[in-house]
Amino acid sequence: MKHDRILLAHGSGGLMSQRLIDEIFKKAFNNDIMEPMLDGAILDLPAGKLAMSTDSFVITPLFFPGGDIGKLSICGTVNDLLACGAQPLYLSTAFIIEEGLPISDLRSIVASMAETARQVGVKLVTGDTKVVEKGSADGVFINTTGIGIIPAGIDYLPQRINSGDKVIVTGNIGDHGLAILAQREGLSFSTPVLSDCAPLYQLKDMIDKYQDAIRCMRDPTRGGLATVLNEIAVQAGVGIRVKEADIPVSVAVQGACDMLGMDPLYMANEGKMVIFVAAEAAEDFLNDLHKMSQTENAALIGRVSPEPAGMVLVETELGAERILGVLEGEHIPRIC
Repeated sequence: MKHDRILLAHGSGGLMSQRLIDEIFKKAFNNDIMEPMLDGAILDLPAGKLAMSTDSFVITPLFFPGGDIGKLSICGTVNDLLACGAQPLYLSTAFIIEEGLPISDLRSIVASMAETARQVGVKLVTGDTKVVEKGSADGVFINTTGIGIIPAGIDYLPQRINSGDKVIVTGNIGDHGLAILAQREGLSFSTPVLSDCAPLYQLKDMIDKYQDAIRCMRDPTRGGLATVLNEIAVQAGVGIRVKEADIPVSVAVQGACDMLGMDPLYMANEGKMVIFVAAEAAEDFLNDLHKMSQTENAALIGRVSPEPAGMVLVETELGAERILGVLEGEHIPRIC
């Protein structure tokens, strides 16, 4: 590259656009499907139902402890596909880049995306790049769309949740939200907090093993654990009861939230999954999660009940029950 920053000419569609694509994106993402450089990707898909998910990432700052916007963009879409019970296969990506973004930052973001995709075993097969005037995009915005295949017999819908099913979360909650807040506001803690940003590809083995004993999965990103539980309670028409003492929260996150007057139950996560599991399979399921590096802190936090339908109740450490409501307003803006 002859320039060290993005220029409007990089979005012109001419020679500078082609150099940007060849030297940044194609070099990092190249594979047999992308190589022809057609207007779209031509894909071979195995038998099964197709799952498709799309997400846009506008996080600030672009780089944070534990990740960056590139890693986040892959993790977010891959985890959405896994929540559907799908094996992620292919991703597309689109960049809206602000004039003046350092080329070195773009290289780092793209390299992070490529490495995360390789970890998961997905291919980035097509994409798009646009450049906008300085002040229009806060560095870079990224959209990713993913395609995966759902095996026969897998149908993870809230309507499959039954009274008595158990609620499991795959690890400590609130790490991502606090890491972003600390980086953005220049806060420091005696124990540094890293984002949990990660692609949960190890869950594919759990899907293969437990199949329909898994009722439903959802990743608790914006709005956190509390918001996801409320969404599922309404969609499934059931009550959900959780125990506050059983919800895994690191000492650092809990201490920081207490100091700042925030609730970790509403903090964003980018490497966790909430899983509803048939009661008879829950103990074995949890034990298997503990054997995997991505989910070694998984915990059984509650159960499903027929009443109160559409509501989430949390049992406090004092033994009282309170309603766990939906997040109102923006807890922390621009979190993903």
